[in-house]
Amino acid sequence: MTSDEFDGAVWRKSTYSGSNNGCVEHGRLRSGRQAVRDTKDRERGAVVFAAASWRTFVDAVRR
Repeated sequence: MTSDEFDGAVWRKSTYSGSNNGCVEHGRLRSGRQAVRDTKDRERGAVVFAAASWRTFVDAVRR
């Protein structure tokens, strides 16, 4: 993965994030892959998932 993949990413803070700085953000990358990062420490990078893997995860959480 290159840093170019993060250019133009749209990041959203989780609605489940609390006021105690336990926040995460989800981003949709240009490649279609999905990423998760720590809101308070964005410089550490992100965990990146293939789109299908992310969809499987989200569906499982919803169930």
